[in-house]
Amino acid sequence: MSTTATGVSLNSRDVREGDLYIGMPGANRHGAEFAQAAADSGAVAMLTDARGAELAAGVALPVLVTERHPREIMGYVSAVVYGTDNYPGSVFGITGTNGKTSVVYVLAELMRAAGLVPGLSSTAERRVGDEVIPADLTSPESCELHGLLGRMAERDVNAVAIEVSAQAVVRHRLDGVHFDVVAFNNFSQDHLDEFGDLETYFAAKLALFTPEHAKRGVVVVDSPYGQRLARESQIPVTKLATEFGQEADWHLAVTRETLDAVSFVLQGPSGAHFRGSVPLFGKFMAENAALALIMLHEAGVPLAQIEAGLAKGRIPVYIPGRLEEMTTPESTGPRFFVDYGHTPGAFEAMLDALGEVAPGKVIFMFGADGDRDTTKREEMGRIAAAGSDTLIVCDYHPRSEPPEAIRAQLIAGARTAHRAEIIEEGDPRAAVRLAISLAGPDDVILYAGPGHEDYQEVAGQKLPYSARDEVRAALREAGLLK
Repeated sequence: MSTTATGVSLNSRDVREGDLYIGMPGANRHGAEFAQAAADSGAVAMLTDARGAELAAGVALPVLVTERHPREIMGYVSAVVYGTDNYPGSVFGITGTNGKTSVVYVLAELMRAAGLVPGLSSTAERRVGDEVIPADLTSPESCELHGLLGRMAERDVNAVAIEVSAQAVVRHRLDGVHFDVVAFNNFSQDHLDEFGDLETYFAAKLALFTPEHAKRGVVVVDSPYGQRLARESQIPVTKLATEFGQEADWHLAVTRETLDAVSFVLQGPSGAHFRGSVPLFGKFMAENAALALIMLHEAGVPLAQIEAGLAKGRIPVYIPGRLEEMTTPESTGPRFFVDYGHTPGAFEAMLDALGEVAPGKVIFMFGADGDRDTTKREEMGRIAAAGSDTLIVCDYHPRSEPPEAIRAQLIAGARTAHRAEIIEEGDPRAAVRLAISLAGPDDVILYAGPGHEDYQEVAGQKLPYSARDEVRAALREAGLLK
């Protein structure tokens, strides 16, 4: 008697009729302990290891036993179940420390301009055509990713942009997905609590550039890490440079910067050329757009086809919680932006950009993750203070750590810059209102960290908190927003 699975699930609570249930060993419990619950919900079989088979003895489910860790084969099994082992469209992946989400959204907008039906998977959300699905992880588990791709194929999505974290590569979340083009934009300190050192973290990024995962790559070679990745890639790569004099296949030049947009010119081999703009500030946003354009070009989408779908090269992209302006053209007073950036590299890029275009003072407010990489905190504080006029240090996700101890580390780093006025206000709600009260009509406020998130994690609890909603409410209270 044969059994046909129509889906794959890693969590017994998510099992649907016809699913293959993956009984995975976990830190505290083995997934096979929940085999009966999975069967009751309609699972038709279970894939697990030898220990899982023992735990599920007596459950009326066919059990497939693997000698390897179930995670190592889950992606390939999911690809077969969902029929995504040969996706009927182009699949793009972007990795790097900062800006991955932005590249994914720009890619999706350019795909639409080229007449394609886009789908995306990002830290902020998943999109299947016009359908929006909330996201929990930057890169979903492999069974969820293949389920998403299967859904996209059913909806005739023929171009998919996927944000790829280093964790996704090493934890087999991408297994069974073969990218047409992958890209690398930048690299700086992050996630050392998980990877231990920069070399191990970089190796996880580099592992995406192998024949197992992708056909071709695009690499920004402005930094030593980008140059190294281009040298060590196991697949053919095309190089992009934004720095003058750097050897590359493509070159980007920023032609104009304001708080409202950045304009650029991109030039490539054989006369390839694109002149355009993005409605967000910062050279790094022009770089994100250039990277997305080259990725599509490498997949066989002509730049002229993309340009034909845009009005004068303007890329009308909206990126949830990324340099998202809370004020409006009708607002009076300071401009207020919310961003998801929470690394030294992200802070430096944003504040450097603001230094070029802010008409008045820069007021920067931020906090840091608890129970995460502590070694980056003082550097975050230093960069934040070096690039702003007024710095407000508040709480982000303290988790199990004392929030005042996190703030103390950030402030210690900030003091080494000897530049900004430094203010400590732990309560982010009060900090938002303080920032507004300190700002003049020409000033710019940038709140970094929470971005699109709608919670704050404190002492093991996820408490409701949306920076975007809080800022809008505070602006209305101050009479600066209708």
